[in-house]
Amino acid sequence: MAKLIDGKGFSEQLVDRLKPAVADITKATGQPPGLAVVLVGEDPASRVYVRNKTERSKAAGLHSAEYRLPAETSQQEVLKLIDQLNRDASIHGILVQLPLPPQIEAAAVIQAIDPAKDVDGFHIVNAGLLATGQEALVPCTPWGCLLLLRDLLGDMSGLNAVILGRSNIVGKPMAQLLLAENATVTIAHSRSRDLPGLCRSADILVAAVGRPEMVKQDWIKPGAVVIDVGINRVPAPERGPDKFRLTGDVDFAGAEQVAAAITPVPGGVGPMTIACLLRNTIVAAARQGGVAINLTD
Repeated sequence: MAKLIDGKGFSEQLVDRLKPAVADITKATGQPPGLAVVLVGEDPASRVYVRNKTERSKAAGLHSAEYRLPAETSQQEVLKLIDQLNRDASIHGILVQLPLPPQIEAAAVIQAIDPAKDVDGFHIVNAGLLATGQEALVPCTPWGCLLLLRDLLGDMSGLNAVILGRSNIVGKPMAQLLLAENATVTIAHSRSRDLPGLCRSADILVAAVGRPEMVKQDWIKPGAVVIDVGINRVPAPERGPDKFRLTGDVDFAGAEQVAAAITPVPGGVGPMTIACLLRNTIVAAARQGGVAINLTD
């Protein structure tokens, strides 16, 4: 039976370790690290994420500013807000919650954020720095996955890592991070041949495709470590009409029979994403304020 990787517990420990840095920055600059979260529209999942981010930010001692805009907000109005936040010295990190309504081009909004305040790590400047092995603000979900893997495995040199999914948000930055750990990395996707066979070659399998329970038990190498990034809402009629349950991209019941360790959904990668968002905000505030901090992950 696989070991459960407790992302919730690890994230709480990480946030506790960040608090001295928050105090140092606040003392040195006269203000705490500030995070602005922008939500456009009323997407239910996004509203939950934003609420959790705001609550965790305040609990860690950060200044949290929340901007909720109606779904009909124009792209120009969002870009105007981003410009204001870029120039606001009390805001060190800016996050625009995705997805955005169809009239707003996500890429244009992301690239409008000052790279120094891009705590999501999506700006092309930060993506380029990460890809070339330089200091960058790293996307929160892949960074959280890496911290869990480091804690569990330590040295990953020479291990075969397969990443199922090639998004700019998870798949590609995850590959860069694992390459930096000296793992041998394969990115698999919808056009890859023999997906089950590729997955079975993995000592580390990261599933990030957004398809409920796509990865079956016989896709997993015995003794592999499985990081399930997926969060999918699926009908749960046994709980009542119109009820849902959350599931990952991996068939958890089958996977835990063969894997050495696995992240549950929920309670695995999700809490780490928020903890790493706070970490990025603190790092950004320290750089902008010229404050030296010591973060040990």
